[in-house]
Amino acid sequence: MNPNLKWKAVFIVLVIVGCIYGLIGLPTFPTSVTQLKDNFSHQIKLGLDLQGGTQLVIQVQVQEAIAQETDQMVERVTTWLRGKSISYDEVRRVDDTHILVRNVDPTRLAEFRDYVSQQFGNVWDMAPAAGDPTGYTLTMRAGAVAQIQETTMTQTLETIDRRVNALGLTEPTIQLRGGANSNEILVQLPGEGDPSRVKTVIQEGGQLEFRLVEDPVVYTSEADALSKHGGVLPPGSELVPGRVESNGAAGPPQGEGWYILSRGAAITGRDLRSATENRNANNPGQWVVDFTLSSEAASRFGPFTQQNIGHQMAVVLDHRVFTAPVINGRINDSGMIEGNFTQESSHDLALVLRAGALPASIKYLAEHTVGPSLGADSIRHGVQASILSLVVVMLFMLIYYRVSGVNAVLALILNLIILLAALAFFGAVLTLPGIAGVILTIGMGVDSNVLVFERIREELRNGKSAASAVDAGFEKAFLTIIDTHVTTIVSAFFLFLFGSGPIKGFAITLTIGLIANVFTAIYVSKTIFQYHLSKMDRQSELSI
Repeated sequence: MNPNLKWKAVFIVLVIVGCIYGLIGLPTFPTSVTQLKDNFSHQIKLGLDLQGGTQLVIQVQVQEAIAQETDQMVERVTTWLRGKSISYDEVRRVDDTHILVRNVDPTRLAEFRDYVSQQFGNVWDMAPAAGDPTGYTLTMRAGAVAQIQETTMTQTLETIDRRVNALGLTEPTIQLRGGANSNEILVQLPGEGDPSRVKTVIQEGGQLEFRLVEDPVVYTSEADALSKHGGVLPPGSELVPGRVESNGAAGPPQGEGWYILSRGAAITGRDLRSATENRNANNPGQWVVDFTLSSEAASRFGPFTQQNIGHQMAVVLDHRVFTAPVINGRINDSGMIEGNFTQESSHDLALVLRAGALPASIKYLAEHTVGPSLGADSIRHGVQASILSLVVVMLFMLIYYRVSGVNAVLALILNLIILLAALAFFGAVLTLPGIAGVILTIGMGVDSNVLVFERIREELRNGKSAASAVDAGFEKAFLTIIDTHVTTIVSAFFLFLFGSGPIKGFAITLTIGLIANVFTAIYVSKTIFQYHLSKMDRQSELSI
């Protein structure tokens, strides 16, 4: 055998062995057909439409994130006015994007205008308030609103993805629903049949806020808190329920209580970058939670903590106080939360901060549980269609191209094996549209073989020898095959880029199949022809 041909054959055999390993793994001996089937089923991951599972449509309350930003602006303006000893009547949020500042000291209006325009001019527009010559209305710019919406959706998507993947749910699909401007997220979890468990997993993260405790007393009930303040809470504050720790504050030592908190959050989940539990360096028997913030949040949090040293700051998760530690010093881009933490409780808090910091609350619009029977029917019909199309194509090739048709049949089978093995190796999910991609790949494989074989026939009719006809046939068909495959792959790329989950599955399967087809139709098929020619008598005719 030609040494070059020998190495080609070795390479093809290695590819086949690698693909078989990818499909069935390394079986134990003695093995059985049942074990091989089980190994194959574990290697190929099935999508929601084939395996069954849970699908949720989640709506992110992006207006809450906008309102949070407005509340934070109220807090900043109020703090600045007080720090500069500038008199005013009130600073309050009118709605999600408007703030009313009333009756600012007329002699210092210019100073106030300069502060807002220089510090926040890229986010807030300022205009005179109606009927108040010394008041202003601050309006959040449309670009800033759009930026907050985009950031909120991106972080919510990433947070849900981290939490679902951290709990080991199988091959989840988590993506925006309805385009980039939509506030809905589609979650598909193949193999998970309990929607309530999935919702618990996602909801555990919650919406995170760091808010100042306005009153150190922790009240036993909402009515108790209101009665102690004459039925009216301090301006800019609200009552928030939560758990109470034995931290020296007045009120119940442990259990449930009510806190009076500042309405505006100093920082939110959008500002958090990381959180880890550690032992306290000053007290190794105590556990603390270290956290880091974004640079923009650090520039706000530093002055806030500096002005409130000795006060409590509540960590509010899903509108409930998780803990309320005391601010012991200025915190810039990194800080430490101290409390009566055990290792477990500090780990839980760090996990919540790190993976559960939703920037806004979520609402479930729809939930569906897809039964596995639908998937079984889809798999059966899809496999039947694939096998039937493959058998019909093989019969056609054997009848029309005679012995050379065997070459095409072997190339088609290897193409299918490589495709399935690639799906297993890359952990790609096979969906019902993916099965359609498999069937289309079979058609493209036949097309490539027909192009080559017809070229070889043409060269034989022109009087060339079998070996020369084979070489010329592959050479002339090569550019045509590459051209058709590249254009189809480009189309599949755009389907993957802009399509939803099932469409992406089709695009992935089609792309892998086309790449495998170029290898089998050009490299493998030509190697088989060359081996066959090496065994033929020089005067024999090629059966094609």
